[in-house]
Amino acid sequence: MKFRKAKITDVEPIHALITYYADKGLMLARPRSMLYESLREFTIAEEHGKLAAAGSLHIIWEDLAEIRALTVAPEYIKKGIGRNLVQMFIEEARELVLPCVFALTYQQEFFEKCGFKVVTKESLPQKVWKECVNCPKFPNCEEIAMTYDIKL
Repeated sequence: MKFRKAKITDVEPIHALITYYADKGLMLARPRSMLYESLREFTIAEEHGKLAAAGSLHIIWEDLAEIRALTVAPEYIKKGIGRNLVQMFIEEARELVLPCVFALTYQQEFFEKCGFKVVTKESLPQKVWKECVNCPKFPNCEEIAMTYDIKL
């Protein structure tokens, strides 16, 4: 398994994988424009040139970053790839001296296994919600807020 930063040619496979899970109600859909605009934040896992997983670390503010659009291809689930990506993002946040990483997710159990704790959405700063107003589920968000405190 090879982990690397995403390239322009990865946008369509990432979009297809996110859409696959979004259609099942397991994650939020992401427009292609968001993927292009934030491509430099994405890391992917690939095997023999095939996308196995993807996700991004998005900096919110001086003390907070978000793991976004984390997705693993069905044939690669339960092989530790998603967890490896999360650990890579936590390490990247540590290198950037960011004390906290959060995720808004439907996959509470997965993030708990990665060391995240459930928090109230209201405990997150308002900066977190600036993009939520464009979501079709706003203001009735069903995602679970979870944080990981980084020991710097």
